[in-house]
Amino acid sequence: MIALIPLLVAIGSLIGGSVLGYLARQSIAKRQADTAEAKIDKLITEAKTQAQEIILKAKDKAVKALDEIKRETTRREEEFRKTNQRLERKEEVLDSKSVSLENQEKDLRGKVERVREIKSELEKLKEGEIVKLEEISNLSQEQAKKEILRLVEEKNKEEVFARIQKMERQGKEELEKKAQDIMVSALQRYSSSQAAEVTTTTVSLPSDEIKGKIIGREGRNIRTLERLTGVEIIIDDTPETLIISGFDPIRRQIAKMSLEKLISDGRIQPARIEEIVEKTKDEIGAKMKEAGEAAVYDVGIVGLDPRLINLLGRLTFRTSFGQNVLLHSIESAHLAGMLAAELNADVIVAKKAALFHDIGKAVDHEIQGSHVEIGMKILQKFGVDKKVIDAMKSHHEDYPFETIEASIVRAAEATSAARPGARKENLENYLKRLEELEKIATGFEGVEKAYAIQAGREIRVFVNPTKTDDLGAYKIAKEIAQEIEKELKYPGEIKVSVIRETRVIEYAR
Repeated sequence: MIALIPLLVAIGSLIGGSVLGYLARQSIAKRQADTAEAKIDKLITEAKTQAQEIILKAKDKAVKALDEIKRETTRREEEFRKTNQRLERKEEVLDSKSVSLENQEKDLRGKVERVREIKSELEKLKEGEIVKLEEISNLSQEQAKKEILRLVEEKNKEEVFARIQKMERQGKEELEKKAQDIMVSALQRYSSSQAAEVTTTTVSLPSDEIKGKIIGREGRNIRTLERLTGVEIIIDDTPETLIISGFDPIRRQIAKMSLEKLISDGRIQPARIEEIVEKTKDEIGAKMKEAGEAAVYDVGIVGLDPRLINLLGRLTFRTSFGQNVLLHSIESAHLAGMLAAELNADVIVAKKAALFHDIGKAVDHEIQGSHVEIGMKILQKFGVDKKVIDAMKSHHEDYPFETIEASIVRAAEATSAARPGARKENLENYLKRLEELEKIATGFEGVEKAYAIQAGREIRVFVNPTKTDDLGAYKIAKEIAQEIEKELKYPGEIKVSVIRETRVIEYAR
């Protein structure tokens, strides 16, 4: 019994400890539960707050979107209303026009019917009159016509015969003219390749794209180049090639060199073209000087005035009957020297006279007179020996042969010109006509430059804008055309284009 008491005490203690432990655990769990619930409540509260804010923002956005939709709807309704009003007005106008057209159509129909009635009445009146005339004359309409023709033929027999002869002559003249045109066309086609060798220059291009730059916007570049050089530039479908056409070889050479420089430079525009052309003209002058010096050296003549040598060099770009004048002069000088040596004549005089026998052609387009007379004046001006002048002036037999050297020069010049293929008579006449065409145009007051192009079918005349107004330019064009009709003989027609350009230049400093 005593032994059970400690056991019961122990059991009681154990039970009591368990109860206390349980209660303590419950207390701790409750506190922890209260803390978790508080956190959950807080989170729920925050979530509700955020949800309300999101809802409020969404409501604001929805309200704004509705307002925007309402405004857009209102705007579109207003546009639709205005469009509808415009359509209604147009419909009213169309209805009005339709009514007007219907009225006009009715009016025209009435007029057409009235015209038909009048025409029918006239036909009836005409038939009645014809019947009356047939009754009076006892002749039918066909018989009356034949009788009238017979009477007219008898009365005007001579005049009818004269008219028939005139018509026959006119027909014959027209046939002859047509035959001549056919012959001229055939000859022109036959000689085209020959003329192209001395009237055109071909320029090779790096690519076909450069053609557009050469032409320029609205053709400004090519027009500027043609105006400054006096040639015609032909750009066709030939790949990487353009053609410079003109009867003056100096102009063609200036145009060719200018184009090559512009293509190399890449800056192709009117101001640059003017600059390049001016520089090229200076370079051409230097080349002509070099050509003159080379010719004198080749012939073996010394002691000449440098200005005379420069004039001689200009002949390198001049042709006579298709023959290069400078080469012809050098060839004549060599021949004259050989002949003079064989005949014991003065070799130096013969060479000089033959070399300078065509010196007048260097400036004959600028000075009036034949190239022989101009050449004599040039040689006198530069102090050339009179023996040389006397020997060169007779090469066309315009002056008598005063010395043996004169006969030698004539023979040498004729030999050089007469060799096979040296000259082309038809081409020279063609070039001479173009020169005369330009000379006529430049003879009028106020004209600065004149260029014959399109194989002489057109002449472009540039007038001084300060001396000639627009009306004056019109008068100059008419007067030039009249002068060409009076002075020149040519097939077809020649277009005269007078150009008056005003240019203002100012510098900002």
